[in-house]
Amino acid sequence: MSGRFSEETMTEAMREVAASLGVSSEGAQLLRLTNNAVFALPTSGIVIRIARTHRLRDRVTKIVRLGRWFADIDAPTIRLAPGVEQPIEVGTLAASVWDYLPAGSPTPTVKDLGLVLREFHSLGLPPFPLPTWDPVADARKRLADADGLGGSDHDFLVQWCDRLEPQIDALNQHTHQGIVHGDAHVSNLLREPADRVVMCDFDATCVGPWQVDLAAVAVGEQRFGSRGAQEVLTAAYGRDVISDPSWPLLREARELKMIVAAVPLLATSEEISAEFDDRLRSIRESNHRKHWKPFADLATPDSRSPRSNGGCG
Repeated sequence: MSGRFSEETMTEAMREVAASLGVSSEGAQLLRLTNNAVFALPTSGIVIRIARTHRLRDRVTKIVRLGRWFADIDAPTIRLAPGVEQPIEVGTLAASVWDYLPAGSPTPTVKDLGLVLREFHSLGLPPFPLPTWDPVADARKRLADADGLGGSDHDFLVQWCDRLEPQIDALNQHTHQGIVHGDAHVSNLLREPADRVVMCDFDATCVGPWQVDLAAVAVGEQRFGSRGAQEVLTAAYGRDVISDPSWPLLREARELKMIVAAVPLLATSEEISAEFDDRLRSIRESNHRKHWKPFADLATPDSRSPRSNGGCG
């Protein structure tokens, strides 16, 4: 399916980036086509990551600054490709370039996630400002790129944002604020050749409550039908987010993020559009038992790598 952020458009943008770096795009592998188009160029040892919505391109600048800081303090994170001036402008799009890590063994686990999050949350704050955790503002930005979104769905999502906004503000004001990854799940972990497990995908990294990073696994377990992950994460990290008083709000905020993530992509994939409808219907009906399908499994099933930096899209 064609469109402003289609696979064809992103592939051409990737080729432009590769050419600007003086490397060949032959053999490039499309790893993810969700919020970002993520391409691996294994022979060049890099991953090219292109934001698929104009309104969130400011995040590319943020993640590049974070990538430099993470390298300076040896944080448990993926590294930017060395010697590359970033971000890279590609027409109206923006890209970042990262080291390529092939699939490692053993595959990172939920226990690894809990241990890495403990280290990540202890880093302190960088010497430059980060946005405050604000899932409602992020949702509103995505609604502005609402190709293919029906009027009634748009109104429902706006009203949901209006209801959550003051609650999110109150939580931020009354909880300890530190660095949070913002999208902490096992698919955003990679294993380095030296066996160190590191995090990637810093689009949502911000300042906020630590509970935000534990909510992703808990909500994912409920919505995707997995079992046991929340218990393992709690043991590894040492805190249980479900028993936290803020849990109902954190769950809603996470579900909002998981639904509006597809809004800019509705015109590019019929499968994503159908899953979006199912998710939104379950929210309208207050059906917390409804299981969802991961958007990443619906985007480009024949051209997606199950591991390596593809988990960082």
